Amino acid sequence: MSLRAPLRTSIRAPRIAHRPRPLASLRARYATTSPSERQQQQQEARKHQPQVETFDKTARPGLYYPRPQRERDLPPLQSKWPAILALGVLGVSAWAVFMAFVANQEKLSSSVMQQIMTTLRESPELREVLGEAIRPEPVWWMNGDPWISGAIHIPGGNIDLSFRVKGHKGAGTLYFTSIRREKGQPFEVLRFKVIADDGTEVNISPSRPS
Repeated sequence: MSLRAPLRTSIRAPRIAHRPRPLASLRARYATTSPSERQQQQQEARKHQPQVETFDKTARPGLYYPRPQRERDLPPLQSKWPAILALGVLGVSAWAVFMAFVANQEKLSSSVMQQIMTTLRESPELREVLGEAIRPEPVWWMNGDPWISGAIHIPGGNIDLSFRVKGHKGAGTLYFTSIRREKGQPFEVLRFKVIADDGTEVNISPSRPS
């Protein structure tokens, strides 16, 4: 009795080789189709193919917008210095007007001005020419306030004023000048008169403003 196992043989299934159809069979099949069917097949084949875009020029990007044509030369740039100078002059003028208004208000509210007006209202000679209710004459460009010309410089010993006054009869211009010759001495009135619009000159009795 033999102890050897019988040899095992593997049985492999035969592989079926896929051979391409011969060219003759394809020609025979193509010959059996009609021209319309071949055209339809060609159209279907073209649909599945990618669309090819061709260019007849070099791949250079063009302008998106046409460049505007310059019909005439550009105007020359104007200098900004005239505008700057005009603004500077305007600013300086406004500052000068403001300072003049402030100085005029200081003269109106001074004790010298109040004493002068008190003396004018108490003068009988001036009341005969201008009438009662003697007061400074306002001007429109000072917003209803009178304009006082001149200066009041008490520390320097010099007072020189002129302004318009009016009453219920008429109006005129007042002139007042007073100086102090030495420090510590009282003021000396040099001129204190009113010249009416009709030419009448009225001398006011001098008083010593403090």
